Amino acid sequence: MQLSILDQSPVPEGSTGADALRNSVDLARHAERLGYHRYWVAEHHGTPVLASSTPEVLIAAIASATTRLRVGSGGVMLPHYSPFKVAETFSVLGGLFGDRIDLALGRASGTDPLTTRALQRDRRQPAPDDFPQQVAELLAYVQDSMPPEHPFARLTRLPGSPGHADPWLLGSSEQSAKWAADAGLPYAFADFINPKGAPFAHRYRRSCRSPRLMVAVNATCAETDDEAWRLAASNMIFSRVPRGTMFPVPPPEKALGWFASQGIDPRSLPPGERALIGSPATVIAGLRAVQEEYEADELMIVTIVHDHEARKRSYEWIAQAI
Repeated sequence: MQLSILDQSPVPEGSTGADALRNSVDLARHAERLGYHRYWVAEHHGTPVLASSTPEVLIAAIASATTRLRVGSGGVMLPHYSPFKVAETFSVLGGLFGDRIDLALGRASGTDPLTTRALQRDRRQPAPDDFPQQVAELLAYVQDSMPPEHPFARLTRLPGSPGHADPWLLGSSEQSAKWAADAGLPYAFADFINPKGAPFAHRYRRSCRSPRLMVAVNATCAETDDEAWRLAASNMIFSRVPRGTMFPVPPPEKALGWFASQGIDPRSLPPGERALIGSPATVIAGLRAVQEEYEADELMIVTIVHDHEARKRSYEWIAQAI
């Protein structure tokens, strides 16, 4: 089982966003020592929960602090940006760090409508919904395949050449699976957002000329099931509070106190959610079941707990068990 990490740079209560970013670099070093294959950083905006707003900057910091680990975006939310600028940025990263860089592309805004508008350069009207066209343009830069008659044809000489990033497509829907297959791209499916994606993944594998499938899952591991559920309460609270409620990741005791005050069992998951929580044996069994369900080539683990050392140990327990 090939394992990787998705890091959203969670901000624990009592710390700062700068602390969370330094924690990400520290966790990446730890992941490399543990033998994880790749380390992706997310893109989220306008939230006190997550500090990962600028994956390309964090990628550079993490790649500088490691030597073997593949490092990439999980992902770049392309509708916010010019495909040419993204291609140039990841060309520079490839030029600096060789063949260790991944460029995973997403369509979701990664935030609320107000923050999405703040990210736009032109606010006179909503940005066009042309994601497939954006992906095609970006791939033409990266793969030097722009048609000679295209007005941007001369722009394929990217600054980091011959360095480049390997493109992926992110998604959690049937449509994203179709786009990935049509473009012939590796596909990373977010099971932690939509755990009912196996049929989409199977269609992707059947219709893509060179399928490569990774599935990202929510997992928290500790020495015992009880301890893992205690730690996971800090993350599970976000699926229970009203939508749009934002605050730093609380300590487990505070989260458990909130569950008690609401009369909610902290070990019950809302309908339509999946989280692998427990001892190494429990989590590994869950990971193998997900891998089999999706026929996944690789699994990517996202873990959010309050304590940074507990998060490192969670990944350590999993790596040692594998």
